[in-house]
Amino acid sequence: MKSVLRLGCLCALAFSCVAATLPPQKSVHRKTPDRATLVEEATATPTVSGVVPSTRAVSVIVVDARSGGILYEKNADQVRPAASTQKLLTALIVAETGFLDQQVTVQPVDTFAEPVRLNIKPGDSYQRIDLLRALLVKSPNDVARCLARDNAGSVEAFAEVMNERARQLGATSSHFLNPNGLPVPGQYSTARDLSIIARAAYANPTIRSITCLRTLVFRFASGRTRELENTNQVLKRLPYCNGLKTGYTEAAGHCLIASGTRPGRDVIVVVLGDSKSSVWRDASALLSWGLWM
Repeated sequence: MKSVLRLGCLCALAFSCVAATLPPQKSVHRKTPDRATLVEEATATPTVSGVVPSTRAVSVIVVDARSGGILYEKNADQVRPAASTQKLLTALIVAETGFLDQQVTVQPVDTFAEPVRLNIKPGDSYQRIDLLRALLVKSPNDVARCLARDNAGSVEAFAEVMNERARQLGATSSHFLNPNGLPVPGQYSTARDLSIIARAAYANPTIRSITCLRTLVFRFASGRTRELENTNQVLKRLPYCNGLKTGYTEAAGHCLIASGTRPGRDVIVVVLGDSKSSVWRDASALLSWGLWM
């Protein structure tokens, strides 16, 4: 009976993430899928061979999100820039600090970030939870700076918090200097360390509730709204994908930390140094393989 109840809870979680982000129906003649259909899609077994999929990424690791067991790795300890995947650590620190309903007032220094920005304005105020959602869905660098400065007083002080939290988790081969992953000498991580950080983020219910969103409506202080589309395209490809974070810089290449779930199993995939044409395919193949190996 307990296993049946656990299966039901996991199916309900898969349904909630899928159903909450389905695109609107464009035609009255299009049949709306019912709950049973959505759950079936989210838990259906894909066609997966026993062979680990080959990937073009420089560094790869696949881990069991529950136990931390390594299912596959390739150059997992190679030191590399992490790009925006390190925003998972930023988000984890903010989520763990709490008081997410409190207001944050944007300062001029928060806006000094390129190239991806939400264009929040100095003097405007937002709830921390709203900025955290925007950070994880659309990955704006100005929002990362705002949350970091709000948390620790400055970007530099927040970087020290990041490094301390990483060490506590066991991610000891990383060094962070900013909250957004923009290139700077001396900032680096590894696929293994990022998988450790990702496991902690995946276990956080606030982060889990955000990273499965395909879209998010953000309301600016002026009252204007903007629909943000999740940068993680694997969410569209695989109904059992439920996160986590993308990243790209010229130095880092295309990077992705992808997570997925099925009854009885949760898997995290880290792909670093991939190409634009391969990153989604590589992560999707590894995630499917890890869940059904």
